[in-house]
Amino acid sequence: MGTTDQSLLLRHGRALDLFTERVHGVAQDQWGGPTPCAEWTVRDLVQHLVVEQLWVPPLVRDGATVDEVGDSFEGDVTGPDPVAAWDTTADAARAAFAGPGALDRTVHLSYGDTPARDYCAQMTTDLVVHSWDLARAVGADERLPDDLVTAALHEVRPYAAELSGSGLFAPAVEPPPGADAQTELLCLLGRAP
Repeated sequence: MGTTDQSLLLRHGRALDLFTERVHGVAQDQWGGPTPCAEWTVRDLVQHLVVEQLWVPPLVRDGATVDEVGDSFEGDVTGPDPVAAWDTTADAARAAFAGPGALDRTVHLSYGDTPARDYCAQMTTDLVVHSWDLARAVGADERLPDDLVTAALHEVRPYAAELSGSGLFAPAVEPPPGADAQTELLCLLGRAP
């Protein structure tokens, strides 16, 4: 495994840890609260990330296609304990990406075949941005690690315009003059920090 792969896995692991820290900080009375993601409660946001992690083992480890997985992850996959559901799925996703030769594989995503390295980078970016969403929702520290923000900006800049066109992301927001990298990232992905 090359240095680049090790760096990618390290960033992915740190992004998982960042979101884990936020999930473990959710108070019992905050699960139904709003988030910066339109129409999502805190529980919905965590559910989204749990589902994202559930996809990693079959796609990366097993080489499954989206059609083969089908609707396996539809519905409430967090059950009565969203924190435990997150911990279990985060560990499984971490293990799948770190498996022997995992980053050399091709994953079959809904929009086409993608190198597993690119999928891992996309998942890392998703974790970083949603860590901010969750922090904002529950009143936790919103500051994101600079190196994770830099990597996420590098990842998302080339296709940011396409994201808002997909209907899954809000349109980009114009960052204020002199915005730092975190503000730029969040604005690019339709957040108003």
